[in-house]
This record gives sequence, structure tokens and C-alpha cells, in this order.
Amino acid sequence: MATFDSFAHCSAFGLALACAAPAPASAQSPSQTSPTQLEPVTVTARVPGVASVAGWGDVPLSRAPLQASVIGAEQIKERGAHRLAELIGLDPALGDSYNTEGYWDYLSVRGFVLDNRFNYRRDGLPINAETSIPLDNKARIEVLKGLSGLQAGTSAPGGLVNYVVKRPTEQPLSLATLEWQERASVSAAVDLSRRFGDGEAFGARINAESARLEPKMHNATGGRHLFALAAEWRLGASTLIEVEAETSRRSQPSVPGFSMLGNAVPDARGIDPRINLNNQIWSQPVVLEGNTASMRISQRLDADWSVVAHAMTQRLRSDDRAAFPFGVYDPNTFLCTLCDRFAADGTYTLWQFVSDNERRRTDALDLSVSGRLRTGEVRHQVQAGALHSTYRARLGRQVFDIAGTGNITGTAVTPPSSGFLDENTNRDERSNELQLRDAISLDDSLTVWLGLRHTRLQRDSVRTDGSRPTAYTQQVTTPWLAASYNLTAQDLMYASWGRGIESEVVPNLPIYTNRGEALPALRSRQVEIGWKRSDDNIDWALTGFDIVRPAFTDFGTCDGNDSCTRAIDGMVGHRGAEANGALRKGAWTLRGGAQWLRARRMDSHSQVTAFNGKQPINVPALTLKAQLGYAVPQFPGLNLQAGLIRESRRMLLSDNSASIPGYTRLDAGMQFARQVGTVHWTWRVGVDNLADARAWKDSPLQFGHVYLFPLASRTWRTSLQAEL
Repeated sequence: MATFDSFAHCSAFGLALACAAPAPASAQSPSQTSPTQLEPVTVTARVPGVASVAGWGDVPLSRAPLQASVIGAEQIKERGAHRLAELIGLDPALGDSYNTEGYWDYLSVRGFVLDNRFNYRRDGLPINAETSIPLDNKARIEVLKGLSGLQAGTSAPGGLVNYVVKRPTEQPLSLATLEWQERASVSAAVDLSRRFGDGEAFGARINAESARLEPKMHNATGGRHLFALAAEWRLGASTLIEVEAETSRRSQPSVPGFSMLGNAVPDARGIDPRINLNNQIWSQPVVLEGNTASMRISQRLDADWSVVAHAMTQRLRSDDRAAFPFGVYDPNTFLCTLCDRFAADGTYTLWQFVSDNERRRTDALDLSVSGRLRTGEVRHQVQAGALHSTYRARLGRQVFDIAGTGNITGTAVTPPSSGFLDENTNRDERSNELQLRDAISLDDSLTVWLGLRHTRLQRDSVRTDGSRPTAYTQQVTTPWLAASYNLTAQDLMYASWGRGIESEVVPNLPIYTNRGEALPALRSRQVEIGWKRSDDNIDWALTGFDIVRPAFTDFGTCDGNDSCTRAIDGMVGHRGAEANGALRKGAWTLRGGAQWLRARRMDSHSQVTAFNGKQPINVPALTLKAQLGYAVPQFPGLNLQAGLIRESRRMLLSDNSASIPGYTRLDAGMQFARQVGTVHWTWRVGVDNLADARAWKDSPLQFGHVYLFPLASRTWRTSLQAEL
């Protein structure tokens, strides 16, 4: 029986065949298999409906006291997705936050923007997401919804993203895919897996992809490539060694956002969403390169206990470049007449930014032991572990200078800036974390879940010229507590409470007096209650949550160099309810979800007390997402799909005096699968934004500037997959 958690996150179009059989989960450690399954094959068993990001081993999501999305590799293909931002339409809790062509992804969960430095994992280990992360070698994407203090030492509230790498399959796999997307983007990919050696103890899997990028947006031509290798060695029934490595590169000009025109919000229906304001002859592409490798050794001690050692290194190199609009400034004094928007006539100050050869490195080592034990009639599922991680960012001096004046139609031509060089900020972080979990089953119905993570942080930063060194050390403990009760074999009710810790670094902009400095870690808290039901034909989940986090405020005029200071001020509270459901009836598949969110600023005691009780910027109060699939009985292998996204208005300014209206987006697609000889062919066709709706989809406040990102115009895509 498919659980709601595994079934409900199928493709954006609710593809019936794919949903009927959930995609395989990732490789699990020996401790995550049933004690009675001791054959060698079970070492790499796939457990459907399990999200490793939750941290509770082989507990199915339908029986875990939390909410998470699991998006499998097949769903990613059906969506035609090659980046995280293209999967947001699958869950009402997920949202855009400065997602644009040619740059790395920003994701919001439950209204909070995830921190790209601290809220992302790869097979459970911390990584830096200030880069382009390819999806072709990922078995699934897991998104934990809610506070993640139990899973991460420091992270923004809202959720945690975990990329799970594809591992060698049990049966030989030979897959090739060709894909085209409007306007003229073309990609080719292969996915090969083989086992060999005595008892097929060795396995290897290769994923490779190359693409020429020519989207419908103007002046955004680029390319990307990926090569990834995963291998494993089974040393008998109790030991598994897994290694994997990937190298990737993406080069493409970024596409900046539009903005308010004076005090007016431009009508999105009058804006061509294909316009790229980064269109000067001297504009350069953003280049994002990544190399990642890991090794995991899993050792089963007996039928109930196992230990795992897991190490990873990630090395990123970036050339961050753009011609981008930012306010209206005097080029001689660098003082602004409009700091956070464009002029009423659609003109703005065009800046040149160049930060070449940025290097970021993350290393992590995790040691854990897990198992089951009994104390009288009480059953325990215990895990204890230690995680050591380091992060290092080495950046050079950067060009951050006024080039000239641009306009909203993208027709203005300016010379490059004078090339004024400004200092950047180098950062180091060391983290040592200890964690302990215990799922205590008091009887067959009632379980108490206890978790505790203790983190010791040491952070240092210094300007590239050696000035303004800052450093601090902090020790924090983040507890988590939950109780769940099985009403029936299909129904689970739960309640949870937890703490989280986050870290903030002041933007490295000249306007800040404390630019580049790390602010002290701050505590967030969450209360959540939920009811889940998993049945043969219908699954649903209802969740209520209340998250409170500290807020940051920019004090000062912020209209020139050293005119702003970022500091802690007040709180932000996100209280909401989420409903998800999936229905299977004959050839029909219906999946949908809705989130209601009451987000408010509160408890400010500074110059922004007027913002208390106001809705935060770029957070819709209501989100609805639904997918419908139909397997045509008269044509076996043919599936038709439709998708709907509806979001309410978003605020542009902290005083809520300006907003953008909500929007509706319709998608459609089909899949046709057919066996011809020894080859299984799959043809997919999709169209996003079928009605070619014009709207603003995203209104982030970045570095104190209001940006507006348009909904992409109607876009067609198709792919042909051959499996031998």
C-alpha cells in the first residue's frame, strides 16, 4: 500500500502510472533494514515512504511525528526539472524567494527563506548551496517542513533540504534521454548501472549530462554539464562501503528582477517576462563549478545494532558577475534619491558587480550508532552520533561600481563602470555537534520521541585587506519532543515541540557599518500538531504549526556608505495550517494541497514599531497546488496530466502599503510509454503556464531593495527516453 508521504509527492502533473508505484528510495544503512532480513541484498534495500532527512531511520513518514516532502527521480523527470526551483509547484509549503535564471536557488518553506549556507544536506551531511546543484544524479529530494534544530546545529526555521544521491541498482540499468525546452535549450543524459564480481558484490553507477541553455529569456544563453560516479562494495552481509563523486559546471548570465516605479507597482501584464536587464555588451556569465565526494561505511553489529561512518568534502568555485539594477543613485556621491526601487519613469542606476574566483569549501565527518533495545515492556529505537564540520570561504576583491542608467524596457546601453575595487569578506567556521534520539514505544499505539543536539560553534571573519576581524564562539543545545498515537492501523495523531538556532551574516555592502560580520546565533521555537491517514485509495494529512523566530532590522538611513547597521529587533511569528490529500480512483489520480499562513511581525521596540502586526514581505497567506492525472484505458501507456498553482497576494514593503496581487498558473502534459523490441521508450510532453498568464510570482527584499520577478511565459518542453 502506498503511503500518503510517498504517493503524494509524485510529479507536478500527478502522473498516474508513476504514482501507482513510488520511485525507489535511496540506499539505507544496514541499521535501516528489518532485523529479520539478513541476506546481503538487504544491505542496500530501498525503503519506500522514508525520508532520511527526518533522522529517524526506517520509520515510515506515515508514522513519523513530522511533515516532509519526498520528490523522486522519476517525478523530477516528469516535471522536466533541472534545479530545485523548478520543483516548488509540488507542495503548498514551498515557495520562491529570489529564484531567477542563471543563479543559484532560494527556497522558502512555511514562509521562511532557507539559508543556503546552513539549511542544505547531501545524503544527510551539511553542504553549501551557494552554487548550482544538478539533479540528474539525485535519487530524490527530501524537504523537511518545520524547525530543523534536531537535524542541524544552525539553520533557519522553515525546513531542511536533503539531496539523496543515486546508488547502484540491483538490476542492470541503461538509460538515455534527449530533451528540448523552448526556446532552444537542448540536453542529453545517460544513466548506467552495473553489478559485477563474486556474488555481484561490486556495483557502479554513472550519470552524465550536457546541455546547451537557450531559454525564452533574452540574453541568457549558457551551458551546463555533470559527471557523477557512485560505487559500492558489499563485504558480506554486514558491511557496506559506498563512495561517490560528482563534478559539475554551469555558465549562464543571470537575470535580475524588476522593481516598483516610484510609489507605484507596475502591472505585470504590461511587462515582457522575457526581458533581461543584465543585457549589456560587457555583461559576463555567472560561472558555478562544484566538486563533491563522499565515503560511507556501514557496519551491522548484530540483528539490532549498527554503526556508520560518513565523510564528505565539497569544493565550490564561482565567478559571480552581473549588470544589475539597484535604486537611483548619484554616481558622484553614491547617495541615493530612491534606495529601494526604480524611478517613476522606469529608470534606475545600473551597477556592475564582478567577484571572480570565489572559493568555498565544506568538509564533514559523521559517526553514529543506532539500534533497538527493550526496557521491560518498553521498546526503544536509539541513535547517537557526533558530527564535525568545517566551512571556509575565500573571496577576492570585488568590483561593485555604478556603470550608468538603465530602463525597465532593457533598451539602455551603458559603458562598463570604472572598475572600482572594494574589499570582500573571508569566513571560517568550525562546528562540533553531538546528538541523541530515542523513540520510546510505550505500547503498540503510543510513542514518545525525544531528541537533543548540542552544538559548539566557532566563527571568524576578516576583510580581504586584513581589516575588521571578528570572531565568536558559542555553545547551544536544541531539544525536540513529540508524542504520537495510532488511532487505528491507518490513522496517526501527533504533537511536537522543538527549538532551533540560526546564524546571520551582515551583507557585504558598503552601506552597512558592520558589513560582513556574523551576528550572534538566535533561538527559534516551533509547536506542531498533525493527523495523518494512509489507506489503499485515499491519503491525507492535516497539520497546524506555530513558529516564532528573531527578526533583524536595518537601523539608520541606509542611503549611503556606513549609513546602516543590521541588528536584532523583535520577532516574526508564522502560524498556519496545511492540508494535503491524494485520491486514486480507477484511471484517475488527484493530488492536492493547501497552506494557510498567518505571518506577522511583532515585539519590535525600535524605529520599526509601526511594523508590528504587519504581514512580512514576500509571504503569501494562502497557497493552493493541485495535480490531476488520467491513464487513458483505450491507449495503454498514455497518461494525461493537468496542474494548478494558486497563490494569494504578497507584500512588497514592511508597512504593507504596497503589494502584488495573487496569481493562477495552469500546466498540462502527457506521457506515452511503449515497449519496442528490447527498448522501453518513454515520450513526455509538457507545457508550463498553459494560459500564458502574466503576473509577479516573487517579491523578495534583497539588500534592502524591492525586486519583482515575473511569472515565466508559456513554455513547451519535450523529452524522449530509451531504456535498454
